[in-house]
Amino acid sequence: MTREHSLSITILSVSLLLVVGSVYYTNHLAHALAQEEQERVQIWAEATERLILADDNEDIDFYTTIIERNNTIPVYILDSTNTILYTRNVEHPVDDPTTLSKPIRIAFTDENGQPVTQFIYYDESMLLTQLRYVPYFQFAIIFLFIVVAVFALVSSLRSERNRVWAGLSKETAHQLGTPLSALMGWYELLLARYPNDELLPQMKTDLSRLQVIAERFSKVGSEPQLQPTAIVPIVKRTLEYMRVRVSNKVDMSFDAVQLANRPLQAITDESVQVLLNPPLFEWVVENLIKNAIDAMGGKGTIHVALSIKDDTVIMDVSDTGKGIERRALRHLFQPGYSTKSRGWGLGLSLSKRIVEDYHGGKLFVKTSELGKGTTFRIELKQAKES
Repeated sequence: MTREHSLSITILSVSLLLVVGSVYYTNHLAHALAQEEQERVQIWAEATERLILADDNEDIDFYTTIIERNNTIPVYILDSTNTILYTRNVEHPVDDPTTLSKPIRIAFTDENGQPVTQFIYYDESMLLTQLRYVPYFQFAIIFLFIVVAVFALVSSLRSERNRVWAGLSKETAHQLGTPLSALMGWYELLLARYPNDELLPQMKTDLSRLQVIAERFSKVGSEPQLQPTAIVPIVKRTLEYMRVRVSNKVDMSFDAVQLANRPLQAITDESVQVLLNPPLFEWVVENLIKNAIDAMGGKGTIHVALSIKDDTVIMDVSDTGKGIERRALRHLFQPGYSTKSRGWGLGLSLSKRIVEDYHGGKLFVKTSELGKGTTFRIELKQAKES
């Protein structure tokens, strides 16, 4: 589990606890207020009944005071036929007040001595209604807080990680510079003494490769300079470099065809131009090939296929290795993730960063089947002809 994932889960858990606690407490308050309003309506109903039954000599000020003090709870008085006779604190009467609450019955005798029964129904006060909606507003605010906090946290950690990567890479390039310069001096000395030695050209190739590697590290963290570059020679050059440095049990092949709603035809070395930083893109191709070699255990077939669809250049790197488990696919490009006992697990992560962040393309696993192999796909926009 990544640091960002762990902290995000922590923030989410704390926020959910706050939401649950807030909802519980608010519902408790709402229930208590509902009970209080029910009691107040009961007292209001009794005061109304006493007022109706009061004779001319009885002091009714107490009853009228109780009735007048109810200026928040909507109440309805209905007759036995459910016809509304009186309302209080009601701005928009409901069609059927009998659905609001249990009826409170009041009974008295009219002027003609006939028994009369009326029923009082009541609705929630505006305060109680608003209190019931408070948890939803709280949830919305907390959810917004979670989104902003997680976004800020992930952005901060990602920025911090990027700075660490850039610093580490530049320091690596700097540290490589001193011994590389010394090795170049020793090479020139050996060349002067043994000009016909057949191993010196290979040493020169490896020293040049070390210079390229140092240049790659120096570019990580900086905005790379992209220029229209023929992609086929880069792929071929990388394959040739890797071919002589791996077991002869690994067969490497390259195939380039053009698919763009046109007849099938071969792609020439210079026909496909992509905005690239060559040293960085060579690094990506090299990482994918090394990853394929590791997946095959040093024995099998690696096939690189280049094609064009519309204005997108597609490169597939396929191997006949052990394949990738489905559960591992989601972590495959995360820094530090590796299925090997040795290694830092940075190759695929760095490759994805170079392709997507620096070149605006895509790098993903196209297919993978256990025991049969994996295909990684790179998609890049073809450079427009000037």
